[in-house]
Amino acid sequence: MSGITGREGSFHTGQMIEYGTKVVAGVVPGKGGQTTEHGVPVFDTVAEAVAKTQANAHFIVVPPRFAADAIIEGAAAGVGLIVCITEFIPVQEMIMATRYVATKPNCRLVGPNCPGILSVGKGKIGIIPASSFAPGPVGVVSRSGTLCYEIVDALTRAGIGQTTAVGIGGDPILGSTFVDILPLFENDPETKAIVMVGEIGGSDEEIAAEYVKTMRTPVIGFIGGRSAPPGKRMGHAGAIVSGTSGSAQGKVDAFIAAGIAVADSSFDVPGLVRAALAKSGA
Repeated sequence: MSGITGREGSFHTGQMIEYGTKVVAGVVPGKGGQTTEHGVPVFDTVAEAVAKTQANAHFIVVPPRFAADAIIEGAAAGVGLIVCITEFIPVQEMIMATRYVATKPNCRLVGPNCPGILSVGKGKIGIIPASSFAPGPVGVVSRSGTLCYEIVDALTRAGIGQTTAVGIGGDPILGSTFVDILPLFENDPETKAIVMVGEIGGSDEEIAAEYVKTMRTPVIGFIGGRSAPPGKRMGHAGAIVSGTSGSAQGKVDAFIAAGIAVADSSFDVPGLVRAALAKSGA
């Protein structure tokens, strides 16, 4: 975990360990040889941490000016999964980082500007609050962290549990998009339905809708930002509508054309999920 000794890094280390994640190493240049308050050894480099502990994932909680280098360092060290929650990383640096990760076929980047991943009852990498989750058959993939939490909470309150939630982030340059995560849920025998949470800006949702046409697992959709005025950035760096490109209605139309049941509000999601599960016999 890069940034483990900082305030946020220390707090979320404790949260992840409490949920069952095996945090085996921290990385802070110049602090190698120390041990954190949670008993985690600290190393100067990711390469050294991986060599000494066989860590297979890299969680990044560092300021924007260091984040792209941390992503590259993790990929170079051979980890299979990198999760970066840092926001405000310069676009040019993210282009460089994602291109480097793409040269490592066994490495997956989630983020940046994302809440991470949580597999219910197994562990989490990131800042997703675990208290709203319950075990069940529904996978959740979301551009928005807050909407992810809200929909998971609505599902749990309705008696519908989850398998895994993945927050892919809302930046223009991402390590993983919907079409990178949807096949993982499609091939997971425990996941019987998927909730895909999009928002205005970009074309990831429209691209994902085309992929959904090839899937067996039912997908329920929700698009945030329907009331956003055109041309104004809303929240995430990628949440900006230019003319008709990236509009909420365009994304809703693409979902409907792909056979995705679209919720008008987050509170409508559980009912659509329940109907999809019943129809599929799950």
